[in-house]
Amino acid sequence: MNVQRIHEILKNKEKCEVLYDDRPVWIQEINDNIATVGFIDGSGDKDVYIEDLYEPDLYE
Repeated sequence: MNVQRIHEILKNKEKCEVLYDDRPVWIQEINDNIATVGFIDGSGDKDVYIEDLYEPDLYE
């Protein structure tokens, strides 16, 4: 994923599914090429590289 797409997702009023390591996340904030994400299952937060995030429907 790229920074521009993340900004689009953050501004979008609709829900967009984003995954990290096959786990659904929500994007809390971005700083350069790092995103802080929270795991939907409630297992905490993590700083990850933006390029490691993806939308599953783009690969189906």
